[in-house]
Amino acid sequence: MAHRFLDLAFTPNVLAAQQRYFGRSQMLPPAPGDDALGPDEKAFIEARDSFYLSSVSETGWPYVQHRGGPAGFAKVISPSEIVFADYKGNRQMLTTGNVASNDRVCLFLMDYPQRERLKIFGYAEVLDARDHAELVLQVTHAELVKNVERLLRIRVVGFDWNCPKYITPRFTAEEVQSAMEPLKARIAELESQLKIQTP
Repeated sequence: MAHRFLDLAFTPNVLAAQQRYFGRSQMLPPAPGDDALGPDEKAFIEARDSFYLSSVSETGWPYVQHRGGPAGFAKVISPSEIVFADYKGNRQMLTTGNVASNDRVCLFLMDYPQRERLKIFGYAEVLDARDHAELVLQVTHAELVKNVERLLRIRVVGFDWNCPKYITPRFTAEEVQSAMEPLKARIAELESQLKIQTP
């Protein structure tokens, strides 16, 4: 059972808050080691077209950044490693700078239509794309290779699946279009029948 994430997240202050508000705290046995990503986690991660990545600056401020690309832009290259391309952007370099002083990160991945979410703790390493051309080709869609400036490699420490409660289903334009196709076909069929019946 994967529970290294909760082992790390349930700090003494978190346990004290649980005790205060619920009358008990969720004591877990120590995790025997880091959580390994399995087939379900791999499939979920590689089906995403976006996720959120948090880091912390050397001054202690948290920062959350959206990362996106074609579905599958993040690759699970081993049970303990995720790699994704960092494309040309606004040149603020916030995550890159933060990771230079504190490599701990958290990924938050959502599947809004299915109301599923996966949280991951890990250590991030920023790799210059110019020095890792082979890895760039391994994890990047061919048409986007020229836009890759860096790679982020995450060594996974722990993960946790959340319950679907309070996740509002949201759909991409592509998903809505796909769902509408049968309706459009039926409307066209009925309109055609009406034209035939109209004198």
